[in-house]
Amino acid sequence: MTGAENPLRSLDDWDDDVLRRYPEDREPGNAKQTEEFRSYGDAPDHVREFYCLNHRQQTVKVNRQKRDEFLPLKKRRMSIWEAMEFLNTLVDDSDPDTNLSQIEHLLQTAEAIRADGHPPWFVLIGLIHDLGKILCLFDEPQWCVTGDTFPVGCRFDSSIVYHDSFFENPDFGNPEYNSEFGIYEPNCGLRNVMLSWGHDEYMFNVCKEYLPEEGLAMIRYHSFYPWHSEGAYRHLMDEHDHKMLEYVKLFNPYDLYSKSDDPPDVEQLRPFYEALIAEFFPTKIAW
Repeated sequence: MTGAENPLRSLDDWDDDVLRRYPEDREPGNAKQTEEFRSYGDAPDHVREFYCLNHRQQTVKVNRQKRDEFLPLKKRRMSIWEAMEFLNTLVDDSDPDTNLSQIEHLLQTAEAIRADGHPPWFVLIGLIHDLGKILCLFDEPQWCVTGDTFPVGCRFDSSIVYHDSFFENPDFGNPEYNSEFGIYEPNCGLRNVMLSWGHDEYMFNVCKEYLPEEGLAMIRYHSFYPWHSEGAYRHLMDEHDHKMLEYVKLFNPYDLYSKSDDPPDVEQLRPFYEALIAEFFPTKIAW
């Protein structure tokens, strides 16, 4: 994969930029502060280039192709823990901000949720929500793995970061796709909406036979910032989506704010988490 297709130094660069846009001390409902946080001029050039690549290339055609390629789930069979170890081979040598492994990052999120007394399935979501990033190890470019997600097949909402980069997306000027509803019906439900391809959509499909719907919503929508943090796309929601939104909002702070430079003890925690995984998943699943 060429550097032009992968401008981020590491996948964590996108996570760091989301944290910059949605800092922990942001006051909900403060319109002035929200506008300040949506000023994207401080983003590094390579992060801006990543967003531009993502927005130019996430089309309806590409999304259908990606689903046809990956959702038969025939890349390999492995356990959840094996997938975590596989993701751990994704080495971010160029990331100067942390020495933590991918598994340590996953455990930090899960442990934060566990410490707050949430049910086992919620703790498990914290552990696995980013496992879809193994797409990188299947040679997917960064713009097909990470980034804020959004619907394709209808108008790109103005709340999406770097909205002007959609001008180069072929769907932007397509009358079939550029109206408010596009190919969708009013209040059709987000389950019937095609979200931009990436690790969220992939992992949701890997897990959908095994987890409760609240946890699946956390996985599928955790990068859908225009929806859960900016209030966009309400016209596509049904009653079920309103219920799921509350769970996604409950999960979001753990996703954003649980990382630190203090590594968890992986070997000490592994027996607990392997037992937790076994409560919900068979020994090996399709990826």
